[in-house]
Amino acid sequence: MDERQQLLLWQWSTAAQMTSLAMIATFFVLLARSSRRSELRWWALAWSANLFALVVTLVFWNLQPASLVPLVTGLYVGSKTAFVLLFVEGVRAVVRPGTGLLRPTTLAGIVTAYGLFAAAFLGSIPAIGVVQHATLALVFLPLAGLTARAPGLLWLSAGVAVRGLLAAAEAGAYGLQLSGAAGHPWQPAAAAFMSASSAFDMGAEWLLVLGSVLAVTARTQRDLEATNRELLAAHEQLRLVADRDPLTTLANRRSLAEVFRAVQPAGAILLFFDLDGFKALNDRHGHLAGDGCLRDFAGALRDSFRPDDFVIRYGGDEFLVVARGMDVASAVSRVENLSARIGRERPGMPPYAFSVGMAELAAGGHAEAALLEADAAMYRAKADK
Repeated sequence: MDERQQLLLWQWSTAAQMTSLAMIATFFVLLARSSRRSELRWWALAWSANLFALVVTLVFWNLQPASLVPLVTGLYVGSKTAFVLLFVEGVRAVVRPGTGLLRPTTLAGIVTAYGLFAAAFLGSIPAIGVVQHATLALVFLPLAGLTARAPGLLWLSAGVAVRGLLAAAEAGAYGLQLSGAAGHPWQPAAAAFMSASSAFDMGAEWLLVLGSVLAVTARTQRDLEATNRELLAAHEQLRLVADRDPLTTLANRRSLAEVFRAVQPAGAILLFFDLDGFKALNDRHGHLAGDGCLRDFAGALRDSFRPDDFVIRYGGDEFLVVARGMDVASAVSRVENLSARIGRERPGMPPYAFSVGMAELAAGGHAEAALLEADAAMYRAKADK
């Protein structure tokens, strides 16, 4: 391939890469505006910087402003360096959300210093190519290894690795040009490679885009799954709070449906309790004393029955115990012990008593019917006093 053909190939591949970069930068800018994810903002800035570097290059080649070579060199190298650092920041935001590698002021300082260094000391295109592509390779290749171990970043790691390897090859080709080894056997291949390097860069850049989008998708999915788990946990906590009586900390009647579903297959004993003369107790001793009696009775019920029995504040001064698999004799014995316990005189606690009704819920029986039977039995017991 002669020099004219190489120039035409370079012009075509560079124009194609510029079009591609414009599409990529626009894509990430629009994506960042729509989703507000931190990694997308970093990548929108990164690809915009990369596009600016290529625009600077094309302007230079078309106008050839010899007096502005240092400025153009500084702008190009600074923009390329900004692309590398901003892209790394985006990857960091994906791997460790909420953290940053460099402060914005530090990042701007590095880009400025690198651009000034290039303007002062890099006087030829091969020198610029060696330094810039070697920098990209030295950053991207280790980054590919780090991202390969993160979940959901395999494609991004592959894109970073390909771009890093391509940058290393481009640095080598520029190094061959810089050495002036015109007779080197690899010189024709290196020249042809450099003529088409923009096309290779374009392919690697789209692989980076694919990896970035898949990485964002994977992170979004993980975030949604975590949010869903948190919502389910919050819903369960709210359900527990809604099913719990704040005064006695017992379950309330909202929990009955779940309790009956649990005991219905094996059957249970239902005991319906009501405190006797509770309104008069409140009027005589005050509501604080009444609340104390309710808490005291709730604690006595818990202690008098088994840990796996369901003790429920049905409403007001009414309580329900659902004892799965308990026989009638055992239930009567526990009620007698409960009566003896609360009948003992306790300092600061006004005396109170209760009435209780009992019903059997047969295995597979109708729970509501058993509950009505226990309630009716409690009222009969209260009427007999």
